Amino acid sequence: MPTDRPDFVDATRTSYDAIAEAYAERHPDSLAGRPLDCALLTAFAELAGGTGATAPVADVGSGPGHVTARLHGLGLPVFGVDVSPRMVDLARRAHPGLRFRVGSMTSLDEPDGTLGGIVALYSIIHVPDDRLAAVFTAFHRALLPGGPVLLAFQSGEEEGRLRLTERFGQAVWLDYHWHTPEAVAGHLAGAGLELRARVVREPDDDEARPRAFLLARRPR
Repeated sequence: MPTDRPDFVDATRTSYDAIAEAYAERHPDSLAGRPLDCALLTAFAELAGGTGATAPVADVGSGPGHVTARLHGLGLPVFGVDVSPRMVDLARRAHPGLRFRVGSMTSLDEPDGTLGGIVALYSIIHVPDDRLAAVFTAFHRALLPGGPVLLAFQSGEEEGRLRLTERFGQAVWLDYHWHTPEAVAGHLAGAGLELRARVVREPDDDEARPRAFLLARRPR
């Protein structure tokens, strides 16, 4: 990993390629045993159309694919997108009946007005605050009118950043950005997305920071 500051997308891709297997083994299902988190995902699925949905839903930052699989189980025509080719390989192996591709939320290339919804669980944490507006503008462009967005991220009362240069025994260059719910809600509004719900839960025993969930939609 270079010692000067790399592009954050390239750094995130290279880092997760290096730790993909260990990460998938350590975090096989981030929603397991967390009924509130699962309930919010179920609410998103109902808003996106449930079993009657025909427009595809994007799970952006899909990692090993467990959230994509849950959304599929809830009746959505969903596909996963992840910046790490190695993560995409693992997701395809674990869920061979589902579609995963390499991509980044910073350059979302879905056609305008084609997505029935977008989920980004714990993936905006690697995006600097000054890049969130562009990410959410791309979400707005790609969504159908009324299409929901569900975000989840580690949060707190203040903005902050943590840089890791080692994880799971591998050299990485990963920046974690702690966004406040208020800051993220502001970026959503600035991109023309309507905030519909805001939930913050306290950290579980294995978590260090509160978890924020924001549910928004493209106006009808």
